[in-house]
Amino acid sequence: MCTPTEAGGGAVAATGAHMSNLLSKYAVETRLVVFNVDYRIAPETKCPNNIKDFHEVIKFLRAEAENLGLDPDKICIGGDSGGGYICLGAMVLLAEQDQSHFVKLAIPMIPMVDDYCFSDPLVMTVEERKAMPMMRKIWRHYLPADWEAQQHSPYLFPGKSSEEILGKFPPTIIMEVEFDMFITEANRLAGRLRRAGRLLEFVVIPGACHGMHMFRGTEAFQLYWDTMSTIAREYIHG
Repeated sequence: MCTPTEAGGGAVAATGAHMSNLLSKYAVETRLVVFNVDYRIAPETKCPNNIKDFHEVIKFLRAEAENLGLDPDKICIGGDSGGGYICLGAMVLLAEQDQSHFVKLAIPMIPMVDDYCFSDPLVMTVEERKAMPMMRKIWRHYLPADWEAQQHSPYLFPGKSSEEILGKFPPTIIMEVEFDMFITEANRLAGRLRRAGRLLEFVVIPGACHGMHMFRGTEAFQLYWDTMSTIAREYIHG
């Protein structure tokens, strides 16, 4: 079993080095082979090249599974925050190219999903309103090559995927936290994936905000690891 995973940082900042300690623990705790993927970040690279990087990693691992000592039928993918967006974008490419069978399980965590930050702030949670100016700038000025041409693209906003594409997604578990700045858009995507028959679980860690599951010593950290161990045992090793 192997899990290629990518860093967050809004797809504009973090690198694989930021995730090395956390993913090392993940490998030990879950007894999985974990690949820490460095995708190209914005603004130097624009969508869809960032999601194509991760898609290529998935194809490489499947093609080279025997040489790497891996089971090609037990490849799982995941990512936090901006990495969750990259994960979802790669899932769109897999679905479009009828390659979703390459992935046994997808686990986008606290993911950037769609353009909800451009909606009316009066309907947003406190966390969503606080993050709104930053997220509008990232989505509009950093990630797309051409905002006007791409603002309805599922490569930029995976939550805008058609029902047909969602129905071809790999089996998916979405991980969220109660006070996340992406909770509404993740919840909407979870509902659509549930209707499409591709959602296994929508997990929300209570009492936590964005990224808190990475901080040792917090209740959210322990809940996160207990949940990831359960997912590995029930859905990957099983």
